[in-house]
Amino acid sequence: HGGALAGRPAGIQRVDLDTGEVTDLYTECDGNPLRAPNDLVFDEHGGFYFTDHGYAEHGARVQHLTGIHYALADGSAIREVAFPVSSPNGIGLSPDGTTLYWAETMHGRVTHRRVTGQGELAPPAIGPGDCLAGLPGMQYLDSLAVDGAGNVCVATLLNGGVTVVSPGGEIVDFVAADDPLTTNICFGGPDL
Repeated sequence: HGGALAGRPAGIQRVDLDTGEVTDLYTECDGNPLRAPNDLVFDEHGGFYFTDHGYAEHGARVQHLTGIHYALADGSAIREVAFPVSSPNGIGLSPDGTTLYWAETMHGRVTHRRVTGQGELAPPAIGPGDCLAGLPGMQYLDSLAVDGAGNVCVATLLNGGVTVVSPGGEIVDFVAADDPLTTNICFGGPDL
């Protein structure tokens, strides 16, 4: 995302860890430029879903609508699988790979959709059906990860911590952090 803000095309890049060589894999999809690719998650097929968070152009009164994409890691194929999506950020798959989750930053909600095939999602539900959970008040969401029990753990801005949402949509825990701008999470330690 820094690329787009720095005047370079935003995109998905591959870095060769041995040589440091950086290769642009994707900077657009179907002629639409990627605005601010943010988080990604690989599936069992070696492809990956990623969010394009979008951004407001400096001084403009416009926020680009973006979406969720699916791409192959070798740079050979990309497609948009959900559009429009408002400020998509963190993204993850259920342990069995049948549900895709993403965080919508500015709305403070976790959204989900059933995976119907490799890089394919069920059509959007009518009404609030895609919303797994919405947080009350002014809480923004950032990156997320799904634990082994299928709970969606999402970094929660302003409230400062990690909100844990069950696969059924219940908020089951909040892990406070010392940082009101908790942006990323990972699992660690003997009990993860």
